[in-house]
Amino acid sequence: MKKQGLNPYLPSWEYVPDGEPYVFEDRVYVYGSHDRFNGHVFCLNDYVCWSAPVEDLGNWRNEGVIYQKADDPLNPDGSMCLYAPDLTLGPDGRYYLYYVLDKVPVVSVAVCDTPAGKFEFYGYVKYADGTRLGEREGDEPQFDPGVLTEGERTYLYTGFCAPGDRSRHGAMATVLGPDMLTIVDEPVFIAPSQPYSEGSGFEGHEFFEAPSIRKRGDTYYLVYSSIVMHELCYATSKFPNKGFEYQGVIISNCDLHIDSYKPADKPMYYGGNNHGSIVEIHGDWYIFYHRHTNGDAFNRQGCIEPISFDEHGMISQVEMTSCGVNGGPLEGKGEYPAYLACNLFAKDDQMYTGGFGGGAWLDSRFPKITQDGRDGDEEVGYIANMVDSATAGFKYFNCDGIRQVTVKVRGYCNGEFEIKTAWDGPVLGSIPVHFTNDWKKYTADITVPDGRQALYLTYRGSGGASLTSFTLE
Repeated sequence: MKKQGLNPYLPSWEYVPDGEPYVFEDRVYVYGSHDRFNGHVFCLNDYVCWSAPVEDLGNWRNEGVIYQKADDPLNPDGSMCLYAPDLTLGPDGRYYLYYVLDKVPVVSVAVCDTPAGKFEFYGYVKYADGTRLGEREGDEPQFDPGVLTEGERTYLYTGFCAPGDRSRHGAMATVLGPDMLTIVDEPVFIAPSQPYSEGSGFEGHEFFEAPSIRKRGDTYYLVYSSIVMHELCYATSKFPNKGFEYQGVIISNCDLHIDSYKPADKPMYYGGNNHGSIVEIHGDWYIFYHRHTNGDAFNRQGCIEPISFDEHGMISQVEMTSCGVNGGPLEGKGEYPAYLACNLFAKDDQMYTGGFGGGAWLDSRFPKITQDGRDGDEEVGYIANMVDSATAGFKYFNCDGIRQVTVKVRGYCNGEFEIKTAWDGPVLGSIPVHFTNDWKKYTADITVPDGRQALYLTYRGSGGASLTSFTLE
């Protein structure tokens, strides 16, 4: 039976950000880095792959570990992390995985005969004389490889450019030959860093990291993370390594800029760095991106939203939603886990989770999505720290005849959950909740209007509640 498509699209205990999606035969495969729940830095775990049938994007399968940290000769003790990878199908019919370790400036490559088998180390991207890219005098450090193969030429996109760093000039494109390692055209800059953007059209959205490349028709789409981090932007060109022009924002993981349901400058989630790409699946196009959980920058989860192109090939920014790839609103009845919240905020706006971007590390003043147990434990996520004014938003549901709402709560709390269909809309009804050590259900008779609706739950009262689910009946 076909499942509903949800956001995040993987189980709540899985943390695979930096998603690079590809369709091979009748399945979509996602490659990304792999965060560790409660980890102290990014990307502490080995690479895993998940896949789903192209006609059933709610039904994801864990393909298991495809590459381990210690598989790279530069990292025999596994002390370095595997940062965001990308994959391409080589001219020999094999699958090539490109990645960078967190403490070296070079691009490593692994290879496999199948899209989700055990990858084996293959080599390092290098010049014809054997010098590794990133280690020749004058080279800029390599980071976040994105790859696209056309015939016997593979285009490699790399770069990391912090605002104000004049030693980094922007996103680089390098052309590799049919061995998938040797450079045939040396790096050129295709999107500027912040110090070098004047007059480029990229101002305010300059290249930061996460270059990813896709081709649609005769147009190349460069998807990247800008210097404001929470947004994935795109630039287009008719050529793979020149002529890119900035076009706009595809997604923000705090929904900034969108003014359709709230002010454009109001963040609706706790954002942070972003990384992903676009892909066509079964005739429809999607953006893969990630969100931040657990109150810090190091517990990221993959999400998906449908996108569309206008007659000129342009993409308008899309909202974060809970229904993602479902193809429309979720069924407006039954029990839903609280970790599906696409909006999460309190009375004090906070755009960033912390770390990069200057935001506050989210403490008990702010709600956060988290889980019990340790990394790898299949513990369903929930929202903790629902303090007074904390609001969780879920979009969208196809409601019909809803007359009762139930919340499942635990914690030191004494107050109520207000139910609304807009973040600043009228209260449809309230559900009183009280102190409990165990998860407990509280129910109230509340009528939700029929039709396509968002659902917002705001806590009012003392203490703090944890919310694990809600039920519409």
